[in-house]
This record gives sequence, C-alpha cells and structure tokens, in this order.
Amino acid sequence: MQIEVRPTLIVNNPKEGKGSIDLAWLVELLKEIGSGSSLVIASKKSGTSYRGAWGKLNEAEAALGMSLIVRTKGHGSVLTEFGKFLIQYIDDMQAGFSQYGSTYQDSLIKEIKKIQKSESLKWKFLSSSDSIIQKVAGELKGFDLKIAGSGESLEKLLNKEAHIAGYHVSNEQSSKAIHRRLSKSDIQIYPVMKRTQGLIVKKGNPLHIKSLDDLLNPKIRFINRQIGSGTRLLFDTLLLEEGIEASEINGYLQEEFTHSAVANAILAGKADVGVGVKNIAMENGLGLIPLKDEIFFLAMHKDMVAQAEASRLIRKIRSYSGETPGYKAVGLNRQIENWL
Repeated sequence: MQIEVRPTLIVNNPKEGKGSIDLAWLVELLKEIGSGSSLVIASKKSGTSYRGAWGKLNEAEAALGMSLIVRTKGHGSVLTEFGKFLIQYIDDMQAGFSQYGSTYQDSLIKEIKKIQKSESLKWKFLSSSDSIIQKVAGELKGFDLKIAGSGESLEKLLNKEAHIAGYHVSNEQSSKAIHRRLSKSDIQIYPVMKRTQGLIVKKGNPLHIKSLDDLLNPKIRFINRQIGSGTRLLFDTLLLEEGIEASEINGYLQEEFTHSAVANAILAGKADVGVGVKNIAMENGLGLIPLKDEIFFLAMHKDMVAQAEASRLIRKIRSYSGETPGYKAVGLNRQIENWL
C-alpha cells in the first residue's frame, strides 16, 4: 500500500457564485502548458475536458484577480509571471510539507490496517432466513451474516467457507442424517429454537384455505420459497406425503428468498398464499394455517465453539426466541430427544 499526503490550496469566488477551485490541481495543468503542451493535451492529462479546463482557468483568474496564461492566436498559450510564481509556490509548499506528511501517512496507514484487521476477524455466518437470526447477528459485533438456504449453509460450513451455519429441520429422520454427516467432520451442533411453519394467507383468510389440497384450486395464487431452502424442502416433503403434484399448484415455480418477501408478496396482492413462519405472518397482520413445527440449529467447527462470540450468539438467539410469538427456546438436547 502506498499513500501520499499532500497539502492543497482552495480558492473560492463567492461574488461569481462559482464553486471552489483546487489550485494544486490547477498547477499540474499549468505545468503541462508551461512545458509546451497545448491546452487540449494538458486537459486530457489532468483528467478533464477541454471546455472544463478552460472553465477552471477562467474561474481561477477571476477569483485571484490575476492572469495565469496568455492566449496568443496561432501560437497557443504561455504562462504569465504570476502563473510561474503559483507553480513554484505550490511546489515549495508541498516540498516543505513532506517532512510532516510522513507522520500523517504513517498514521493513516496504521488506522487502515487496524480496521482491516478488525474486519478480517468477522465470523462468516450463513443461515436460513429467520428474523431472530438476523436481529441477533445485527446486534452482536463480529458476525458477517449471509442469508442462504439450509442446504447451502451446511455445504459452505463443511467446505470451511463459513464458520457457522444456521439450518432448520422438521423431522427426526432428517435431523439424525444431518447430525451424522456433520459429526464425521467434527462439527458441533446446537439446537436453539423451535418455530412453526405454515401457509401464510391474507388477513381473515378470505379464500378459506384450510390445507394443502386447497392449493390445487387454479384460482388460488401460490408463492414458493427458493430451491435449496429448508422451507422449500419441508413444503415439497409435505406435498409428497399428501400425494399432491407440484405442477398442479398455480405459482409453484414463483419463488422468493425470505419469509418476509413471501409475506410482502401477499400484502402487495401478488399472491394469495405462501409458505413461511408464524412469526412473520403475525408481524405483518396476516393469517397462518400451521403445517409443521421444526427445530432450528446452529452448527460450527470446534475452533468456533471456543470463541466467546459463539456462546453469546447462542444465548441471545435462545433468549429472543423465548419471548417472541411463534417461537420457543430450545436449550438442551433432551428437549429434542431422538433428533440427534
């Protein structure tokens, strides 16, 4: 990294109603003209247009009350004595500042490195969509949360592309299978909360939706979650158990990436029903037809378990889930006997 601190001079011309002019920048333009370059070439090297360069020169001369260049038709432009003086003055000023500039440069570089180090200490947290997870990760320092499906979150954790993964499971068989796979990679699993998934409907349920069978009505518009999300997997599993063909559901291929996005689609009248968690339905004044309770887990490598931040994350999620409608805190493995 190379950083150079240079002083500059700014001149304003309030009488003309013009903006400020950076004289240090202008001097670089004057140097090009003084070395024989035309204003066209000088303006290009200074990173501005020909018209812009002329404008800045005219504004500076008006503000300073002195000419900087002499325009001679057919012979280009040459510097005035004042123009030469200004170049020398700015050069001397910057040279004199150099003995102090290194102090500022060193200080700036030190602070940048300090911030970079702080940023690099952030723990990468991939998790299935959940309002409590997002709230807690936002309140605690050190976590870089990215919302992803349960499957993607676990794969990133297994590939050591994440420090923590949040995922949810709705049945004991799937939970055990995941536990066996993660245990082989020496990954620790912590149950943190139970939540209810269901069909989110408009307030008052005007279409009288009661079960998954009602989604077969072609007049009912459904909004789905994305492939790879735990909610999508739950929904597809329930359809399979009920013997319902997904292709017969109007809107099955329409996807959103979060529970809140599903609720917003229903609120906006883009859909009549979607699948999501009870808490989001309640927060948005929508109704919910319960389908399944599920357990939300956090998984992490052993080196992450040793971090104080991990313990704070788990405690806070359990605390919030214990006081949030639609959730229940899960703090001990015995509370979910046969799931692990």
